[in-house]
Amino acid sequence: MKVCVKWVQDVMFVGESGSGHAVVMDGPPESGGRNLGIRPMEMLLLGTGGCTSFDVVSILKKSRQPVTDCVAEVTAERAETAPKVFTKIHIHFVISGKGLSEKAVARAVSLTAEKYCSASIMLAQVTEMSHGFEIVEVE
Repeated sequence: MKVCVKWVQDVMFVGESGSGHAVVMDGPPESGGRNLGIRPMEMLLLGTGGCTSFDVVSILKKSRQPVTDCVAEVTAERAETAPKVFTKIHIHFVISGKGLSEKAVARAVSLTAEKYCSASIMLAQVTEMSHGFEIVEVE
């Protein structure tokens, strides 16, 4: 896997993935940016949320669960001084479907946290990581 990050100006950068997708990263005005893109640390959380969601949905589908939606709400706390690393990360899944099994959803969340999601498992080596879920019944 390879990515390329190119400096545009000030604290703005464009990141391009090996698969050819691009994203703008920028900082707030107080850091010399123009607030025109996502912050790099937000990108890290988004990637983790995407990785875990991918696994949860995949596991639920393989379990033949009638999942219709999955939202990962990722919250994090950071150290107050540099390096401002994440000290806590919590991923709360809101899983929607008709007649979802709570046991199956719990299993999917557990498997992504402990076995499948490379991003969250890697981050759990250096920060406090937790996961939770709720099920929304749809008609």
